[in-house]
Amino acid sequence: MTISKILSLDRLLEAAAAQRAAGRQIVFANGAFDLLHAGHVRYLEAARAEGDWLVVGVNSDESVRRTKGPARPIVPEQERAEIISALGCVDAVVVFGEDSPADLIGRLRPDIHAKGTDYTAENVPERAVVATYGGRTAIVGDPKDHATTDLIERIRETGDGRR
Repeated sequence: MTISKILSLDRLLEAAAAQRAAGRQIVFANGAFDLLHAGHVRYLEAARAEGDWLVVGVNSDESVRRTKGPARPIVPEQERAEIISALGCVDAVVVFGEDSPADLIGRLRPDIHAKGTDYTAENVPERAVVATYGGRTAIVGDPKDHATTDLIERIRETGDGRR
């Protein structure tokens, strides 16, 4: 059952320690995943290709509201986490309430922090945290053709989201 991939922070840290002890590289990717689309799948598949064990951090509903506005999220956090956990490339999912995953990254200490192509290596907000313990940041996935915010705006403008 995919829901078993959705872990509390304590359980995630235990599982990560076991992965690390087995010599596996941990990759961390994150996002709101507010309205899931093919760009998200490509991002997570590319993130998984960077290492051995992919952890996906999902912003909580409150965090999405603070960062994206009161009309968001479209899909509740538990459903977003469940859908992401169903992807074969995903090994673990954790929901976090902060606006940034910096604290979570500092505790998890992934070998690789994967970010989407809407970032560059220089403008990843969590880059300094990753550098403190010797991790690396990887920019992965499709170009920003699939941005959720852009898709929602197109749906509002055209009624169907088409370009």
